[in-house]
Parts: sequence; structure tokens; C-alpha cells
Amino acid sequence: MRGAESVWTGHRELTGAELLCRDGVVVAVGNDAASGPSANDRAERATLDASGCVVIPGLVNAHHHLLQSAFRTLEGTRHVRMDRWLATMGGYYRQARVDPDLTAAAAAVGVAEGLLAGVTTVADHHLTWPSGEDALELAAATIDTAADLGARLVFVRGTAGDDPQTAATSVEMLVERHGPGERHGMLQIACGPAGVHSDGPETFAALAEVATRHGLRRRTQANEQVDTERAAARWGRRPLDLLDEWGWLADDVTVAHLCEVTPAERARFAASGAHATHAPGCDVPMGWGVAEVGPLLDAGVRVGLGTSGGGSNDAGNLLADARLALQVGGLTSRPPTAREILATATTGSAAGLGRPELGHLEEGAAADLCCFDVTGVADAGVGDRLAGLLWANPGRRPRHVVVAGKVVVRDGELRTAEAPALAERLRITVDERLGDSGRCR
Repeated sequence: MRGAESVWTGHRELTGAELLCRDGVVVAVGNDAASGPSANDRAERATLDASGCVVIPGLVNAHHHLLQSAFRTLEGTRHVRMDRWLATMGGYYRQARVDPDLTAAAAAVGVAEGLLAGVTTVADHHLTWPSGEDALELAAATIDTAADLGARLVFVRGTAGDDPQTAATSVEMLVERHGPGERHGMLQIACGPAGVHSDGPETFAALAEVATRHGLRRRTQANEQVDTERAAARWGRRPLDLLDEWGWLADDVTVAHLCEVTPAERARFAASGAHATHAPGCDVPMGWGVAEVGPLLDAGVRVGLGTSGGGSNDAGNLLADARLALQVGGLTSRPPTAREILATATTGSAAGLGRPELGHLEEGAAADLCCFDVTGVADAGVGDRLAGLLWANPGRRPRHVVVAGKVVVRDGELRTAEAPALAERLRITVDERLGDSGRCR
């Protein structure tokens, strides 16, 4: 990659730098990066033109529900309490008959939407496992789709009220078929309940045991509206109290949302070594709470960024949610900076996945990157190009996206599939299964 205005590696900002990748790995970055290989090597090497661009690491969406890409802006899902939202969405899932075909169509749209917005890795917390469906085939629908599109996937075998042993056995089967995932791999398996609002200590214990045995990351959600209310009603406790008691505040755990935590909870969370994921595009518009990113970072918490899923966010543009995080941060006690938020969307998210090779562009990193054109009118007058990626040009899209050294988006177009065909496939599937029942009137 050459010709960039600047390269932000996740740790350094380099003006006019070049980036050299080989076998899906960054081997050199800097102003003399291209001088290393022999002349023959250089002649054979493909060069990506990044002129007029700011280059950053591929974005890491640390929290998504890809299935929900099929259930966006449906009637009864906007600006409602979370308990009502969960019940409404559950009704749509049943009516739509969640199966591998629907799951694959939704995943294709969600993954493609992310790639076109610069998301090179997505963590999919899959929570819907209809009775009678083969769990392995349902998971394979998402796993195979992400592979076909060229995106990295962290498939999280989640549970929202499933039988604990059934959930644990399902994780075992996924690991047996796919392996747990390894460094620089395109697929990683993880597991975790939706939260204390849906699952009890038996489920948390069963999934912790299988995660420990296979070295899997654990993931859950806490402190959104319904989570706090149900924890108080069922156990007379706060969600983080329960997670701590049940062994789910630890350095292999990532907790999404973390809305409205108290200073004491923040200190306990930081001391545990657990990771956090901010999801403002879900929580803020739905009115389910706000996570104070600045104080979390000041306490030493590693914070990532996620979009969450359709039905609440309805979009998979992580950079747009990074901008929202900055805007909402202005209403908190310590607003985060643009660089801090960019770090959450890259190195912070990667840390929560236990993936030190992701989220940066230093030597030895995975060759995942985005090139954002900053020459247009929306970027004119911007004094800080890196901060301008968030503050200026809402909804911007990358010119190029590279995953594992392969160009998956070039000049704004998806190269691994026909994006309109993916959209039409999901549109037809949803229309056939939901008809007009979910359309807002």
C-alpha cells in the first residue's frame, strides 16, 4: 500500500508512510517500507493505491447480533422498554422461522454491510436457537457466509434461557468441528449467556467450564435496562454483583453495554481485568442507558466498540457508532477523545477478543486495514485528519478494505460478492416469512 496521506498504526501516526504485507501479515511500515524486498519481489507485488487517504487498522466490531439484520425497523421495536422489545423481537423470530437459510441471508447482509464500512472482524453473539433446528447447521450458516465474504468472524455461541447442558454441549460440538481458533485465523469460537436477565448461575457455570477446558473467550452483556431490573427482582442484586459471584468478572471475559455503572462498580470491574464493549448505537437511541467511556478508560478498563444488532441499532457501521460515542461522550463526566474512541474500535475491541494481532498495523500484525479518502468537500478545512474521520463526514465509507492481505473492498465496491444480490436475497426471504406484519404503519 502506498501514496497515503498518513497511516495510523493504532500506536503511531506516520505521514506519507508505506505498508508492506506478505502472507496476510504486516512485515514493514514506514517511509522506507518498500525498500526491503528485492527488485524481483517488488515487481511481483500487488500495490494498492491509497493516495489522498488516511489508512487505519481494520475496524473490529466487538459486539453484533448478525441474525437481527433481518429484523430492522419493524413495528413495535422503536423507542420501547427493553422487556417489551425482547418480547416483540421474539414474536418476529417465531413468525420468521429462524433456520439456516434465514440465518445465512441475514449474516451475509450484516457481514457485507460491515466490510463496506471498514469492519474486518465481527463478533456475532448468536442467541436464537429454535427447538428442532440443528445447532451446528445454524452456526455453519453464519460461519460459512463470513468465510465466503472474506471477513474474520468470532462466532459466540450464546444462550438466552436455553438449557445449560444443551448450550455447553453445543459449544463442544462447535469446537470439535471448527477448533477454538488461533492467531491470524479467520474464525474464532467463543461462548456466553445473554446476561443475568435471561440465564442463571447454572448456565454461567456450564459455559465457564467448557470455555476453560478449550481456552475460549467468554462474553456476556450487563446493565442495560432489563438486565438491571430483572437482577433486582430475581436476586435483589445488581448485575455486576452476580457476574462477580458467578466467576464472570475475569480477564477472559468481555461484558457488553455496561450502562450506568456506579463508581464502585467501575473500580471493581477494572480490578477484575474484565473487558468492556460500548454499544452506543443500540443503547442511546433506544433509551436503555449510557456507558461512560472516559471514566472506564481512566479506571484502566480496556474498552471495545460494537454496534449490537438490528432491531435496536439497525445499522452495522462501526465508524458511525464511533462518532456517536464521541457525541454522547460530551454529556458524560469525562468526554473521550477521537483517538481514544478510534482505539476502542480497533485495539480495544481486539484485546477483548484475546487477539493481539488485530486492531493495529505494526510489524507482525494481521494485514487488515481500511483506506479512507479525505480529499472531498466534507473533509475540507479539517485540521486533524485522524480526528476528522469521526467528527467530519458522517456515514463515510472506506475506499479500500483489506482482510488478511486480500482486497475485499476496492474503490467502495465489495469484491467478494454482489452486494445487491445479497440485499435482494434477504429482502425476498423476509417478505416471504413476515409479509406486511412487521411494517410500520
